[in-house]
Amino acid sequence: MKKKIYKPLVSVIMNCHNGEKYLIESISSLITQSYKNWELIFWDNNSTDNSKKIVIKFKDKRIKYFRSNKFNKLYHARNLAINKANGKYIGFLDVDDLWEKNKLKKQIEFFYVNKRIKVIYSNFFLIDEIKKKKRLENKNILPTGFITQNILNTNYIGFVTTMLEREVFEKNKFNNKYNIIGDFDFFVRISQKYKIGCIQSPLASYRVHKTNLSGKRIDLFIEELKSWLNLNKMKLKKKSFNTGSVYKTIVKLKLKYYLKYMGV
Repeated sequence: MKKKIYKPLVSVIMNCHNGEKYLIESISSLITQSYKNWELIFWDNNSTDNSKKIVIKFKDKRIKYFRSNKFNKLYHARNLAINKANGKYIGFLDVDDLWEKNKLKKQIEFFYVNKRIKVIYSNFFLIDEIKKKKRLENKNILPTGFITQNILNTNYIGFVTTMLEREVFEKNKFNNKYNIIGDFDFFVRISQKYKIGCIQSPLASYRVHKTNLSGKRIDLFIEELKSWLNLNKMKLKKKSFNTGSVYKTIVKLKLKYYLKYMGV
């Protein structure tokens, strides 16, 4: 009897608000995946540029286009897009990032072998459009298992590399109030419930450019982290987690903000 090949549907979430600049490259890195059983949930967050025209030109039936009639905060938009997903697994590809050709294939194979794991991530490349450089983000072995403290110390999880079983989102959502730290908050929460797996090789590229919200709005980054720390510090302390590194991150961001915007 011929062995059945494990090929579950993967829903790829792409949130877009005026993301036309790198959009062709990003979608192309999905189209050329060696693993073919996917759908793209393209969530147009009320764009005013040519994003829709670019998406439609691909003429691929696996691409499903949705448009919001108003602009929503990023993580609210992510939740809305996830509600449209049909796959057993869900991954995320932002409009300015890229996937390696075998990303989906390697991650599905990982899930097949490690049936108790419901959340995985990988190493990734950092493409610095400002300095015109590309480098591997993490040169050490990345942590696996219950890694909450690792995430608090250094957020190793590159969002563009993640893939999760759909059932994780049935009980856990992104916090709608965040624009920048929603994935950090989400993975701190779910890492206390699920063991997290990792593929050590880089499976994606995160692009750094002048319009990245985390770099462009350092003030908002600081505000969201401070709010998060105030809300979660005591809860995590009761579970023996240390949030000192988050406080240090806020201090570093404040210094960066003053140097960049206050002329210090």
